[in-house]
Amino acid sequence: MVPITEEFGWTRAEFQLALLFSTGAGVMTAPLVGALLDRIGIRKMALGGLVGLGAALALASVTIDTGKLWMLYLTYTLMAVLGAGTIPVTWTRAITSVFFRQRGLALGIMLSGTGLCAIVIPQLTVFITENFGWRVAYLALAALPLFLATPLVLFFFRPGEQTPENDKNTTEVNEGFTFKQAIRGYRFWVLLVSIFLVYIAMSGMVPNLIPALIDQGIRPQLAATAISVFGITVIAGRLVVGYLVDITWAPGVAAFAIGLPVIGSLVLAGSPPFVTACVAAGLLGFAAGAELDLMSFLAAKYFGLLNYSQIYAVLYAALALASGIAPMLFARIFDQFGSYEIGFNIGAGFFAVGALMVLTLGNYPTDFRKDKED
Repeated sequence: MVPITEEFGWTRAEFQLALLFSTGAGVMTAPLVGALLDRIGIRKMALGGLVGLGAALALASVTIDTGKLWMLYLTYTLMAVLGAGTIPVTWTRAITSVFFRQRGLALGIMLSGTGLCAIVIPQLTVFITENFGWRVAYLALAALPLFLATPLVLFFFRPGEQTPENDKNTTEVNEGFTFKQAIRGYRFWVLLVSIFLVYIAMSGMVPNLIPALIDQGIRPQLAATAISVFGITVIAGRLVVGYLVDITWAPGVAAFAIGLPVIGSLVLAGSPPFVTACVAAGLLGFAAGAELDLMSFLAAKYFGLLNYSQIYAVLYAALALASGIAPMLFARIFDQFGSYEIGFNIGAGFFAVGALMVLTLGNYPTDFRKDKED
């Protein structure tokens, strides 16, 4: 963000608005992805999305160079549209249809990829940008889905294949609420609103964390290290929460995990020194690691697998909308007040409300057929 806005004279809010175009397109395409997964197949959707995402990232190095804001927004929209098959509903659908007894842990391990990304990619992007420019950085990012992820999916990702374990659980795959039945219940809306609030907070703070630390006088590479700490704790959050939800009441685990960044947000609002900022980033990371695990697990647990793809896709659309709005809002707060302090305080409040909301979900359904009749 910093080198591009300095080169073209854009404000940070103008640049961050690109994420709203991207996630706005994601809001529209996510339900479509959910509907297509069971028709086209998980593997085909994933392959198409990876190739599309790589192409859009490569295109960014050329289109942004025009210096026209509308080209920036168009490119980020294409990232969402062409890369639609790479959203979490694709990967979590594969996991929930294969793993049953330890589904939470399986989701945690699989989704740890985002934590690995947060550890490695900021350091890589800062290094490439400082030494070769932001244009080359976009090309390097494009190479990851095209030349690393695509071959892995092509040769090793076959979630549709039947195994003896899958055959034993065919009944569970076919049980659950329809999408219409799910949205009639309060639990769906509790999940959707809490997810929206938590992601407003998380998505507002994390993309602006490096600029916020740099503004406080911390060197860019050290600021990127704070994000790497964030990434490490994302993985910890994925695994710890994934394990805990298999053995205890998931909403209680969710409330604890989502409550931790209340502390981290308030710490960051106080312009902390580098080490303290890393601790705060770690608290944010643990919650970020828990969020997608929890959304996937809770959707499967409370609504079943019958229409999981559609239900999860709509919940993800709320997440995507929040992810698109928040960075621009937090950047606008900076442009208006010259500080991210107000934004971090707002984030703390949203985390607190989201944590309290999930506690209202109640007991897991024991018989979807009986609940339908009720």
